[in-house]
Amino acid sequence: MTVRPPLEVDTLRELLLAPAGPLARLDVVEETASTNDAVVAGLRAAPDTWPHASLLVAEHQSAGHGRAGRTWTTPPRSSLTCTFVARPRSGPATYAWLPLLAGLGAVRALRATAGVPAVLKWPNDVLVDLGDEAEHLDGWGTARKVAGVLAQVVPDVPAVAVGIGVNVDQRPDELPVPWATSLAIAGARAADRANVLVALVRALDEVAQRWTEHQGDAVAAGLLDEVASVCATVGQRVSVELPDGTALVGTATELGDDGALVVRADDGATRRVLAGDVTHVRVTGDTAP
Repeated sequence: MTVRPPLEVDTLRELLLAPAGPLARLDVVEETASTNDAVVAGLRAAPDTWPHASLLVAEHQSAGHGRAGRTWTTPPRSSLTCTFVARPRSGPATYAWLPLLAGLGAVRALRATAGVPAVLKWPNDVLVDLGDEAEHLDGWGTARKVAGVLAQVVPDVPAVAVGIGVNVDQRPDELPVPWATSLAIAGARAADRANVLVALVRALDEVAQRWTEHQGDAVAAGLLDEVASVCATVGQRVSVELPDGTALVGTATELGDDGALVVRADDGATRRVLAGDVTHVRVTGDTAP
């Protein structure tokens, strides 16, 4: 049986809470069904107690989920599961950027702490290519999901709960789906939840500061180019399952100024996609840019 140590909460508070760090609130709980659900409920019940830059971390999520309610279950203390509160002054019109900016922060944190070639799959998955020894899976090639982002808007506050889950030290038999991996499996030089958390908070703070300084304008902040540079979807042939149930097949050519995925369809028409599930139809070579 794998013994996984708990997070050292006092140390994390010293490092990450203001004035030493960027967080306004940091809670670490032993277990919750979903950190996103808990934060959304907290924002609705007592919004003033969840200011901007609050963070809830769970040692274990018993009912973690991603987009469209897809479940994502991992053993206790094997993953970093957390939710940030974002209350940007730029307002709801800029909220579409939050999953991409969170993904950029996650990519940077994993590259820096774990030394893995993490990339972003639009709009909210973080992938690592496991190389030629890995089995080729349709839509994934040899890339696997190591982290995910789930942003849930709470319009009456207004605020956004930005959940991030990172698979840290699961063994292959502990992974929730065939297209998942963990930092340990991907060859991370140090698969430690605390180090990943500290790096993630600092990376997200740097991104958020630049975004805020430019009033939510990701282009002016230079963040559009930076997100595009780590986005493995750009340049790929893709199939996008749209919210209305139809599929769009073509080539992802770029990211729009609002974070939309621009797809040149097979009939030559260009479509902008703001929401949808993306499959990489043909994955070629290394997914790292």
